[in-house]
Amino acid sequence: MRDIKLVEVRSELAAGTRGASLGIDALKIASLDKKSDFFTQFDPINVQDANNYLWKGNQFPYANYIDGVYQVLKNVYSTIESLRLEKKFPIVLAGDHSTAAGTIMGIKAAEPEKRLGVIWIDAHADLHTPYTTPSGNMHGMPLAMVTQLDNLESKVNEPSEETITYWERIKRIGGDQPKIDPRDIVFISVRDTESPEDFLLNKYGIKNFKTSEVREKGITKIAAETLERLKNCDQLYISFDVDSLDTSISVGTGTPVPDGLTIEEAILLNAELIKDKRVCCWEIVEVNPTLDSENTMAEAAFEVLEITTKSLVDHF
Repeated sequence: MRDIKLVEVRSELAAGTRGASLGIDALKIASLDKKSDFFTQFDPINVQDANNYLWKGNQFPYANYIDGVYQVLKNVYSTIESLRLEKKFPIVLAGDHSTAAGTIMGIKAAEPEKRLGVIWIDAHADLHTPYTTPSGNMHGMPLAMVTQLDNLESKVNEPSEETITYWERIKRIGGDQPKIDPRDIVFISVRDTESPEDFLLNKYGIKNFKTSEVREKGITKIAAETLERLKNCDQLYISFDVDSLDTSISVGTGTPVPDGLTIEEAILLNAELIKDKRVCCWEIVEVNPTLDSENTMAEAAFEVLEITTKSLVDHF
């Protein structure tokens, strides 16, 4: 059996709304409501967050709380690197999506010679930088961090020198080189992008399987095509943002977008993709129970978590 380690990251610094730090405990409450013993099966590691920076106020309008985000990314990176060096399989439960950059940095640092592919199941492309962001929220930037893209061709902001210094430090966590090639990203259900991100998608020919294509072809075919596109990668990492789900389900998340996946589609998709032996880490992010009623989002997300984990165990 895969040596699974649960990694809990309660950071919410990089989200636009407060409350994502409570998502992990909301998942645990959902497991109790479903009378599941899931959380008794694995020893969790709790990664130190920097949510106390929220009390200090934000000094960086084009990269909100980047000083704290930098600290969290370093913590996530070192945790994931250690686990991968021990050949453990991290299942990451995280708050805001910026911490995915730390996860990728850790995977890459543990085995730098291996080419890493990323499957990003999300409503958003998360390819913004301090130079292009419309909001300043850094959960929209993790893939730019790990590809070391500034996207100056699409520049609309003038970040301060201190912001740029932190941004450069973040890009260098785990080594001063891109951790992934943008061409080794596959998006599924991304449907809310801005023109600077569209520029990068076109420039690098990044594939996005839209929800309509998922419906048209079916989950099995989409999973097969995704894995085929990443056939030259030695390792794969799957990041599942719950806002990839349709707004009829995804109320309990910071940035819901219509025309997303159903719970059934999300379950089938993750359970199918994780069967590939190259997958070395799986992650679920952005459950925010403060935006929800009756813990609906967490209950749906827990179903995805439990069934995906079972698929991983069953197909080892």
